[in-house]
Amino acid sequence: MPVQVLPTFDREFSFLRGDAKKLLIEGEWVEAASGQTFPSINPSTGATIAHLAQGDARDADKAVAAARRAFEGPWSKVTPAERQWMIWRLADLVEENYEELRLLEVLDMGSPIGRSPEAGATRAVEVLRYYAGWATKIQGETIPNSVPGSVFSYTLREPVGVVAAIVPWNGPLSNALWKIAPVLATGCTMVLKPAEQASLTAIRLGELICESEIPDGVVNIVTGFGETVGAALASHHDVDKVAFTGSTVTGQHIVRAAAGNLKRVSLELGGKSPDIVFADADLDKAVPGAAMAVFGNSGQVCCAGTRLFVQRPVYDEFVARVSHFAGALRVGDSLDPATQIGPLVSAGQLDRVLGYLKLGPVEGARTTVGGERLTEGPLKDGYFVPPTVFADVTDDMRIARDEIFGPVACVLPFDTVPEVVARANRGVYGLGGGVWTRDVGKAHQVSAALKTGAVWVNGYLHFDAAVPFGGYKMSGWGNELGARSLDEYLNVKSVWITTD
Repeated sequence: MPVQVLPTFDREFSFLRGDAKKLLIEGEWVEAASGQTFPSINPSTGATIAHLAQGDARDADKAVAAARRAFEGPWSKVTPAERQWMIWRLADLVEENYEELRLLEVLDMGSPIGRSPEAGATRAVEVLRYYAGWATKIQGETIPNSVPGSVFSYTLREPVGVVAAIVPWNGPLSNALWKIAPVLATGCTMVLKPAEQASLTAIRLGELICESEIPDGVVNIVTGFGETVGAALASHHDVDKVAFTGSTVTGQHIVRAAAGNLKRVSLELGGKSPDIVFADADLDKAVPGAAMAVFGNSGQVCCAGTRLFVQRPVYDEFVARVSHFAGALRVGDSLDPATQIGPLVSAGQLDRVLGYLKLGPVEGARTTVGGERLTEGPLKDGYFVPPTVFADVTDDMRIARDEIFGPVACVLPFDTVPEVVARANRGVYGLGGGVWTRDVGKAHQVSAALKTGAVWVNGYLHFDAAVPFGGYKMSGWGNELGARSLDEYLNVKSVWITTD
């Protein structure tokens, strides 16, 4: 299929012209060992926008070897202050080129172009600048001990080594930066494996890394499929750590693969997050807030508040209002500035979501809005599902238990605080949660009781580089963001010195 270049954005998308995109290994853009490519598809139109090198285990080996050479060679001699400057320089480059990065993400995974570009740019560079500050502040401790005699003890915090970072498609730029920034700050090196559904942002980011004076081999990028490149990295005996964001099932595969050399693993996995609306909530805020906690990014958010628990006195009103809100959202091509809900990322994801849309009514749920793929007009060739609301959902339904990863809200009634807390905590996931109430005591009570890594009160999906994010139960191990995430990339060494 020929590559589609949109003439309206011809200047901005010169990046998309030419031959297939290559792999970044040791500062050089190289062909995949297989000699094969695979297409990058615009989910709004179904058209091919670029071709990508199809890496495999041989390319993973080369990238890991390059990362090891950099870790033991030039990167090990870079001072913390120099690392700080390099990360800051990369932040400047991301800021300068953010519009292009954003447009690539719009085309590649379908994120609507109208979504606050200023906020997006701020979040992207904020992560890099936050961790740039940490590069000069990683330190050990002097620890008093009780060993007889003159024995001095202290600790060193040292980079864990070569990191394999495997990231998903639902936020290509942010997910890559959440891994790259702490890797650079701690002095590790890495191989980045972007999702095959949306790799273009990572490749452009690789070009900026090459401009940033970060030594060759510190960041390597291998595009390809999870079952080849991803699996090879997870099981590789010269990889010291895997940092993965994606599905729980894939996370389990990575844990098993990592057992060979007992490499360190951090996981940010799936969710089926409860969002609880109490009868005393301000519905003028709760309805749009809870709705966009589900429908934002077409529901392709790991911590989306897809289990909407609504207290019975306001249940009927809430269902009516959230259904009206959902039906009024504009679904459209991701390049249309008026679009509020873009496409799903791929044909495979579309099939998955459509399967749940059929399952809901079979299980006894009531579809109040949406429920079918858009198959008419200008959107017929894209992967579009309108915002969908299922009412009268019960806890045992699969639509209430499974992570659908689409714009699908399941609304469940409840009566009391103990009841809703118990039901919200039921299940295998524990990533995010929400509470809507005017009662500050109830907000604290329920926030403390929810078994989730994040709880948002009277709002949803707030993130900041300084605030840790992670999951309970089968939603993951460890943390992204914040100072705590640095521990995922550092070893602690105890040193004992006898002084007499």
